[in-house]
Amino acid sequence: MTVDPQVKRSAAGHIRAYLNHLIVEKGRAKNTVASYRRDLEKLADFAAGESRELTSLQRVDLDRFVIAARTGALGGSALSETSAARLIATVRGFFRFLQDEGLISDDPAATLRPPKAPQRLPKVLSVQDVGRLLSAPDPESPAGLRDRALLEFLYSTGARISEAVGMDIDDLGTVDAEGFVRLLGKGNKERLVPVGSYARSALESYLVRVRPLFAAAGTGSPAVFLNSRGRRLSRQSAWAILRSAAQRAQLDGVAEISPHMLRHSFATHLLSGGADVRVVQELLGHASVTTTQLYTHVTRDSLREVYMSSHPRALKDSLE
Repeated sequence: MTVDPQVKRSAAGHIRAYLNHLIVEKGRAKNTVASYRRDLEKLADFAAGESRELTSLQRVDLDRFVIAARTGALGGSALSETSAARLIATVRGFFRFLQDEGLISDDPAATLRPPKAPQRLPKVLSVQDVGRLLSAPDPESPAGLRDRALLEFLYSTGARISEAVGMDIDDLGTVDAEGFVRLLGKGNKERLVPVGSYARSALESYLVRVRPLFAAAGTGSPAVFLNSRGRRLSRQSAWAILRSAAQRAQLDGVAEISPHMLRHSFATHLLSGGADVRVVQELLGHASVTTTQLYTHVTRDSLREVYMSSHPRALKDSLE
């Protein structure tokens, strides 16, 4: 590819101005700006190879650039969906900057859209595996009682791990009386979620027998779940607790097991048991039911089983 050096110098000036704008006015992180620079240098090489100024590129040119970048035609490996989405976001931000600076009259990237990421079904544990996982912590040790309470709570409520470790004693005020707990979700949105009897029993054992011991070693943290030094349990520690329990339970795919998998399992098991998707949406704290409907795909086997056993013309034998 022949590169016009004058065009390349002009492009470098525009890119430098945009990156300075991101650093000084937008406060973008160094690694983020470095990623933007690499993406825009690819665009500059593409334009210079055609002896075109960046400011003269049109939407059709940007479409060709994105296709070339995604397929590896510009050099290097083909881009993943995530990398392609970041590239397009970078290009859109760059041309919006050029328009704001009066360097172009129309923004050719205004309607450029990232590729739609493939929908991945959440991984879930079976009811049997969940039972083995929850029974794995050592019931004879203080840490084991805490770990059991944490895991039971996550599965019983579908709470995010950040919601569980961020929970304070005051948030448990309604558990004893009504069997509900207050969770503070994304955007500081509160919701009340029922706590099952197994989780209530595990929580009571931890709160009465263990938490006072841990709290005595600290400085009065209001957190429900404490570490042995009396401090709020961290998300990283909660992950380690789950992985350790999965290993003790000898579950398959321990490396893939995460706190969020218990949340996925919570939702899937509820839907499999006949719960309404709108109710599950409320329990999970999803803003849109569309997010919750992702879990309905996981329950197709149970839907098929119900259909085959209930519909009068599902099985030929039922008509004979």
